[in-house]
Amino acid sequence: MTTPPAASEIRKPPAVPFGLSVLQNRPDFLKANRAKRQAMPGFVLQARRRDPSELSQTPVRVGYTCSKKVGNAVARNRAKRRLREIARLVLPIEGQPGWDYVLIGRAGETARRPFDVLKADLHTALSRIHGA
Repeated sequence: MTTPPAASEIRKPPAVPFGLSVLQNRPDFLKANRAKRQAMPGFVLQARRRDPSELSQTPVRVGYTCSKKVGNAVARNRAKRRLREIARLVLPIEGQPGWDYVLIGRAGETARRPFDVLKADLHTALSRIHGA
């Protein structure tokens, strides 16, 4: 009989995105646009550290966007759903407090790319942004 892994070995994200808040205002997206960015095959990640005056109660904020280049409304919504899910799984663990992240969908690739590869792309993009 095998023993279950220790609690310290399990790195599971919370079922509810604890500490994640969704960016909704255009000025927040524009500020992220002027900051660091990392292009990956499935998406583009923009990230910026918030000023101390902007710090809110939520440590990590995330936004999602897909232009009409991604496709019709069905394709854009599918791409955003996939981006939301990888953000829910990865950002509570690897996102840094006081940062804003924006995930931008890419035409064709965001919806077609295998989910595990898309998730690995976010791990890679975050490590490059934060210089790990």
